[in-house]
Amino acid sequence: MNTREDRFSRSMLETPPSGIRKFFEMLIGHDDVISLSVGEPDFPTPWLMREEAFYHLEQGHTSYTSNWGLLELREEIAKYMEGQGMYYNPAKEILVTVGASEGVDAVLRAILNPGDELIVCEPCYVNYVPLAHLTGAKIVRLDTSVNGFYPTAEQFQKLITPRTKAIMFCSPSNPTGTMVPKDELSKIAEIARKNQIWCIADEIYCELVYDDNKHTSIGSFPGMKDYTIILNGFSKSFAMTGWRIGWIAAPEDLMSQIVKLHQYNTICAPIMSQYAALEGLKNGWSEVEKMRVSYQQRRNLMYKAFLDMGLSVPEPTGAFYMFPDISVTGLSSEDFATELFQKHNVAVVPGTAFGDAGAGHIRCCYATAIDKIKIALDKIAELVEEHRK
Repeated sequence: MNTREDRFSRSMLETPPSGIRKFFEMLIGHDDVISLSVGEPDFPTPWLMREEAFYHLEQGHTSYTSNWGLLELREEIAKYMEGQGMYYNPAKEILVTVGASEGVDAVLRAILNPGDELIVCEPCYVNYVPLAHLTGAKIVRLDTSVNGFYPTAEQFQKLITPRTKAIMFCSPSNPTGTMVPKDELSKIAEIARKNQIWCIADEIYCELVYDDNKHTSIGSFPGMKDYTIILNGFSKSFAMTGWRIGWIAAPEDLMSQIVKLHQYNTICAPIMSQYAALEGLKNGWSEVEKMRVSYQQRRNLMYKAFLDMGLSVPEPTGAFYMFPDISVTGLSSEDFATELFQKHNVAVVPGTAFGDAGAGHIRCCYATAIDKIKIALDKIAELVEEHRK
């Protein structure tokens, strides 16, 4: 006779809930809490994009699109990527997804077999490891905390085995805001080509880059198109989190497999979201720049505050997260975040939500109003001083 647990998938039972969403759920009903937890812009989607969606709703454009997405949108994505030195056929090498998160799931299921090895750079976005686990693949963890929170070619080389199928990283990074330097990225590309393994590049934050830094895609290096899978979307740079709209760019032979899963589990991204995203790519870049400049100002404020607290923290060169080391308090990441929430009404995410390499850290999102950030930083400083060893 089956036990109650036998009624469920073992791999799903072994999959923990998201550490980010746990703290998000805690916020419900607590209007007095300042949240630095969820990675969501505090800006509304730019008006010109909302207006475009309204127009198409008024016109009754509420049907399915092609599984691949609107061809106009894919053509515009292809033009955007060409500006980054990458060339993709919009008809067969670009797929519009329900957010970049769907893209992660579709890509991993399309390339991984049970027993294959996937090298994941940690700390990392919370969905990489669980979704890879569901494929039966072996997750090989690369600890970036020993090297300024970005992976090196040397680290990858040491971890590659005959079973390695792919490497995966996000640059600029969630949760640290760091980018892989261009010279290092070139070396990683060489290793991927030499070993003929996939390089999965999550570039969702590539338009949110600060100071004199410039994003470079690993797919732009010579010969890398055959080995690169690009994940991107509109949630962060265009403040479109709730619209659920992203894309995958990959070689045609792989994309022909990825689209099959997309056909069966989502059919297509919402048509209104696609039209809004198309308008953003055509005419919304000035709005993106306004948001980017605002995030940079907030980054400067938060970075100085953590240094003034005496905390070690990598200076973010992109995204909108900061990853301070709170180990001087003697508290674990989880205990620090819990006490900060319960006693000081500030929500952050424990670093361990992003893998063991995040132990002793917390993730703070600065896509929050500056006045709230200042109050939150004061509360964090109080807790640090209370427990400083």
